[in-house]
Amino acid sequence: MANESFGAKQREERVRARTPGSLERFDRAQESLAGGVSSGLRRSARPYPLYFQRGYGCRAIDVDGNEYCDFGLAWGPLILGQSPPELVDAITEHLRNGFTYGAQHDLEFQVAERMVEIIPCCDLVCFANSGTEIVQVALRLARAATGRQKFLKFEGHYHGWDDSVLVSYHPTAAEIASAKGEPVGAGAGQRAHTDVFVAAWNDPQSVERIFASHSAEISAVICEPMLCNSGCIPPNPGFLEFLRRITRQYEVLLIFDEVITGFRLHLAGAQGHYGVTPDLATYAKALGGGVAVSALAGRHDFMELIASGKVVHAGTLNGNPIALAAAKGTLDILSRDRHTIYEGLWKRGERLRLGLEKLLRDSGFKVVTSGGGPVFQLSFMENQATNYRETLAADQAKYRDFVLALLDEGVLALPDGRWYISAAHSDQDIDAALEAASRITR
Repeated sequence: MANESFGAKQREERVRARTPGSLERFDRAQESLAGGVSSGLRRSARPYPLYFQRGYGCRAIDVDGNEYCDFGLAWGPLILGQSPPELVDAITEHLRNGFTYGAQHDLEFQVAERMVEIIPCCDLVCFANSGTEIVQVALRLARAATGRQKFLKFEGHYHGWDDSVLVSYHPTAAEIASAKGEPVGAGAGQRAHTDVFVAAWNDPQSVERIFASHSAEISAVICEPMLCNSGCIPPNPGFLEFLRRITRQYEVLLIFDEVITGFRLHLAGAQGHYGVTPDLATYAKALGGGVAVSALAGRHDFMELIASGKVVHAGTLNGNPIALAAAKGTLDILSRDRHTIYEGLWKRGERLRLGLEKLLRDSGFKVVTSGGGPVFQLSFMENQATNYRETLAADQAKYRDFVLALLDEGVLALPDGRWYISAAHSDQDIDAALEAASRITR
């Protein structure tokens, strides 16, 4: 059986030898940039965060000139790959005309019209700049529509870094046993989280118990329709339909956080893939092919509260022409080439997922994969997880060693187990990744 550390020590030495420029920059950055990174998750990279200077297609090139086949895709949003020429041209055209106006322009209604065409729940749209922002808009709207203050979320689901939603994201087993929503990180933990009820994913009984006691307080149920941030765990058959029924029963809004699933699982996102339509849905980075933008799509009767000004929605950069040029370009490409793109994402993603699973199992490792096609999870564990707490059985240290070994082989993967496929990945790229994994597991 292959060494269970995948030769991690030797692999790290080789990566360090090839990336002195990244280490020098990381050391320098820590003198002026908090933590040396602009997002805390990036500190977990081994042996240290790499610095990149260029990307094209599915390739990323670091400051030392090393080239990697990228299956992280900037944590997911690069659905068309790095710097697709058509998108670059669309953005460049608007850069010449002005960065932002603080006023209206044609791209606002053009992108909104395209989203109305594509998204089942979408009668009206409003724009913002990040997933965190747009989730806050959705929850504010739910409170206004129902007159209720609280909302229900699920263990392991991520809805942005605002205090109000950064609860029970990755709780430990001890925190789960305490049976209360756990805030994440200092500062957030100093705020009372009495507005949040936390249920277990794929567990209708846990949802029913909360509604039985607190239905008059709940304004919304919010979820990732596939739990991408904690294991890429799909909903069990009938679970999303159950959420749709119980929210209608109690006149509560159902919100799909489609920041990851939107335009990735299907052109119509999780709504198109699973055939369940929420009241509201949030979208972000992938909408712009990786450019900072977000949007809320929803039913007319709810979105009218924003349209009328009863619910405040503001922001100087909301709907700016650079972001919406990227959004229009991305949606144009995905819509025009939908059959080729989505067939390729699913076909190549499944070949990579099943190929990695087989290679590792044939080498004696206990490994499972979940999700599928455009986004999936690989975990060193024995049994398939159906909710967040079951993912705690995964051997995360072994997975980190695996990612480090892949990096040494020129394959870039995320440290948390997620794998993303873009429209820029070819059959040859999948072949090369599987060959790299085969070398590691020999």
